[in-house]
Amino acid sequence: MTNELALLEAQQAIHDLIARQAPLEDTLAAIAESMDMVLPGALVSIMRFDAKTETLSLVPSRHFSRHFTALMQNIRIGPEMGTCGTTAHYRRPVITEDIRTDTRWDGFQDAALGEGLRACWSVPVVSSQDELLGTFAIYSREPTAPCEASMARLEQAAALVALAIVRDRDCYRHRTLAESHRSLFVNHPDGIYELDLEGRFQRCNAAVERISGYPEQALLGRHFNEFVAPDYRELTQAAFDDAKAGASRHYETCGHHSDGHRYHLDITNFPMTVDGEIVGVYGICRDITQRKRQEDELRLFQRGIEASPNGITVASATQHDTPVIYVNDAFCRMTGYTRDETLGQNLRFLQGPETSQNAVSQLRHATETCTPAQVVLLNYRKDGTRLWTNMSINPIFDEAGRCSHFVGTQQDISLEYEQAAEIAYQANHDLLTGLPNRVALDSRLAQDLEWSQQHQHRLAVLYLDLDGFKAINDGLGYHIGNQLLIAVAERLRPLLGPLDTLAHLSGNEFVFVMPEIKAREEAETAAERILAVFKPSFEIEGRLVHISTSVGIASNDETVYQAHELLRHADLAVDAAKQQGRNTWQWYRGKGTQVVSDHVLLRHDLHAALSDHQFELYYQPIVEAVSGRIRSVEALIRWHHPIHGIISPGVFIPIAEQTGQIVPLGRWVLREACQSLADRYARGERACQVSVNISALQFRRDGFLDEVQGILDATGLPPELLELEMTESILMDEAEQAIERIGTLRRMGISVAIDDFGTGFSSLSYLRDLPINKVKLDQAFIQNILVSPPTAAIIQGIITMARHLGLTVVAEGVEDREQQADLVRRKCDLLQGFLFSRPLPLEEMLALPERLACNE
Repeated sequence: MTNELALLEAQQAIHDLIARQAPLEDTLAAIAESMDMVLPGALVSIMRFDAKTETLSLVPSRHFSRHFTALMQNIRIGPEMGTCGTTAHYRRPVITEDIRTDTRWDGFQDAALGEGLRACWSVPVVSSQDELLGTFAIYSREPTAPCEASMARLEQAAALVALAIVRDRDCYRHRTLAESHRSLFVNHPDGIYELDLEGRFQRCNAAVERISGYPEQALLGRHFNEFVAPDYRELTQAAFDDAKAGASRHYETCGHHSDGHRYHLDITNFPMTVDGEIVGVYGICRDITQRKRQEDELRLFQRGIEASPNGITVASATQHDTPVIYVNDAFCRMTGYTRDETLGQNLRFLQGPETSQNAVSQLRHATETCTPAQVVLLNYRKDGTRLWTNMSINPIFDEAGRCSHFVGTQQDISLEYEQAAEIAYQANHDLLTGLPNRVALDSRLAQDLEWSQQHQHRLAVLYLDLDGFKAINDGLGYHIGNQLLIAVAERLRPLLGPLDTLAHLSGNEFVFVMPEIKAREEAETAAERILAVFKPSFEIEGRLVHISTSVGIASNDETVYQAHELLRHADLAVDAAKQQGRNTWQWYRGKGTQVVSDHVLLRHDLHAALSDHQFELYYQPIVEAVSGRIRSVEALIRWHHPIHGIISPGVFIPIAEQTGQIVPLGRWVLREACQSLADRYARGERACQVSVNISALQFRRDGFLDEVQGILDATGLPPELLELEMTESILMDEAEQAIERIGTLRRMGISVAIDDFGTGFSSLSYLRDLPINKVKLDQAFIQNILVSPPTAAIIQGIITMARHLGLTVVAEGVEDREQQADLVRRKCDLLQGFLFSRPLPLEEMLALPERLACNE
């Protein structure tokens, strides 16, 4: 009787633990201990079931060693998986009287016997919803079987375990849900508050305190209308009454801040219900004062710009894809689109297949960086016609300094642009035949030559000179002569390949450019086809006119660095063809084979020179004009040829540019110069800015900017210690892209200088737009500064202009004191030349004093 009483007390204690939400492990331990009263010496096992992995894991207890407990983790349930695994599988009690002989224990016998276990009685732990939660088992150290009473006790204990697990899980879920609700209430960025049915504040979150300026304690128990502007109280009370009656209301109102100013609120009220009964009202509020102010300003702005003759748009900078939120009447008239068709769209819907992607990129960059931009942009009207606009966008910033909108202005320049396009067409085309003229030919030939050199392709130029054209002109008149030229152009056009160019120069001269031929025979075949089209007579205004042509052929097989050289070679070949009797073709036969052979060999040696470490960098200081103090150094490459000795850069650099080897060579120079200076900088030794020459071919290559950044990262050289020198040839093609790329270098912290300034084609036209630091006067100017007043005037003009533009001027090739004195008088900033130092290896150069005296 005493034992029964103790058992009842133990069970009551277990129920108390469950009711008090004691830790689950304490409750399970108490259930296990209660079994000692029923079955003294029994070893209680409680295993938890994981439904995701369908495994059982033993709950640690004092009855089992750590080793055995570890082995009994994540045991899959099944019909032959020990006593407990089988119990879980079938969800019914399973008895093992002797573990040693029970085949269900295969694989676990050694562990069990090693633990001293011989018998196991197991029952499933199942919830009231028939959910498997685990197993409850009794182990014995002797083979034995349970009686009915023992099994009843096991099932009672299993029921308690199920109750404890389910209650613990429910409590956890309740705590999690409650904490989620509390976290949402406390941390929500919008203001959240509760009102009782009288409209008094019951609680609120920190956002309400921030919005109203009142701490929570100052709000609790007070009616919400105490904090609402008088002229909005009726509206706010009506919304509260609707919510109290069970409706949800969304509205805008106006409140009084604790410091006295009014602010606008966006509020949602809805009923708070418990067991189907409305017990209060929830409120969610957001401060929309800034938005209302912006809307007011926008309305004022709209009235101010509605009468503008230009198309004006306003786009939101805070919404996805920058949608248009306003257009004026002029925009609608200009584009043909109505407001409804435009609002909500990104303005890119006006663009078409021929819209400049470079201009689009500039606009995209401006919107991403919140900066102004102005471009000429081709859009399309609703009817499909072209609309050329002078497009400008400007960011609008709010009081917090954030970009909130973009204002776009579109000026219709279609008429002016079409006129300019016609002028540009006329400037690049022969008006008589419609073919490209000499200006266009020079540009295309230069591009084709550079491309063929870069890709190591053969290019051919065929120069046509009509035979006896002057006699036709003089005998039949210029009108017939002009009609004949038109007819000749029509016969030649069908011979063009997809990459070829046909140009009409002047009078009786035409030029074919074939930028990609595989063999000389292709050019010869083309020449034969040209001669063939002249065999039939031309019918000009009822007259049969016969004419032939002579063809001169030249290709970049010869050592050709400039397009005009190739054209001159082909012109010379025409003379040879005419000497052969006309109506034939001839190749240009210029330099001897030995020159070609030496050039080919040098190209081969140049290819091997990098891998054989035959190059070395020398450095020449750049000094202050007055003091001689070293400001920076220029890295200059030297080639130590194993046979020919030192080879001048003037010889191998053009070859490298022709073959494309200038790219890996330039990359080596950049990396070597950065590494040498970075090593000294890292050691805290004397280091100064280094200038590195960059070829146009290297500059234009995709990935150039990433390559420069990669070298800086790899060497550790600070970007402010690097200056890149480049000639104006970088602007020959895609000048705007070049300017943008230089701008990126500047933003990376790298200085940029224009080398050989004054010798290029666009010195003044682009100097204003180039984001450079420095210009370097070509030494050809400096050599004549004392003897040529025009040269001196040019130098003075460049220096004066550069100073007004905030640019530093460097004079190259300074060799005597008189030149130095003259440049100092003209306020040139920096000097470079043999007067101060020849190019030296790095260590010798760094050993120079900080201020250089003149070397005379």
